[in-house]
Amino acid sequence: MSNKVKIIVAEDNRTLCQILQDYIQRDENFELTGVAYNGLEAWELIQKHNPDLVIMDLVMPNLDGIEVLERINNRTSVPRPKVIMLTAFGHEALTHQAMVMGVDYFILKPFDLEILGKRIKTLTQEIEISGPQPSQTCTSVAPVGRGVNISVEVTTMMHQLGIPAHVKGYQYIRDAILMVIEDVSLLGAVTKELYPAIAKKYNTAPSRVERGIRHAIELAWERGHMETLKRIFGYSMNIERQKPTNSEFIALLADKLRVMSKVG
Repeated sequence: MSNKVKIIVAEDNRTLCQILQDYIQRDENFELTGVAYNGLEAWELIQKHNPDLVIMDLVMPNLDGIEVLERINNRTSVPRPKVIMLTAFGHEALTHQAMVMGVDYFILKPFDLEILGKRIKTLTQEIEISGPQPSQTCTSVAPVGRGVNISVEVTTMMHQLGIPAHVKGYQYIRDAILMVIEDVSLLGAVTKELYPAIAKKYNTAPSRVERGIRHAIELAWERGHMETLKRIFGYSMNIERQKPTNSEFIALLADKLRVMSKVG
């Protein structure tokens, strides 16, 4: 890469913001050109520096990620930066709106920095090959690659997490991950679509699917290797005290496997 990729980070959680800064600054191919703690600061930095890539939270003070993204799309006089949006569960409507407006990638909190790094590199490779693109509306979700046998990788990862294959939740989680990898929108309808679809397959009730998955996660925390849990679930969760929700667990594993398949 002949020139460094200019990156702006916008995140109101200062601890996370510092982690992102440190991560970006360690890579000699990247240049951190600005850090913002609210949407208005982010927009001002974007206008000033014309970055190649913006990493920003969906929900921020002053201007949220949607409003910043709208301003980026309306600013047609300069090349449009790539946008990675950080989001959490409970913001499904905003997430869908951001997808329609052309966000390039979503990262679900809590996330693994390894996944973020691979997604940054994927987008910056596109910048290197074709250059920044004019503002446009497009939905880009990391496609499932063909170099990795996803079913095998799901099984391997669940084994590493210490989830016994004989418990019902094992198969429910496995199916849920594979379904989400194929259709990420299911994360916005876990109780309304994902659980019922799995329940129908196994001729059971959605509530039993939910409880089975919860039980399997509990077993992972009781029997799994702590270092493996930390590696997969990343910085933002105190693994020894905090367990992910069913949705977070499924989303994080699906996202990690999606990246593996894309790289593979």
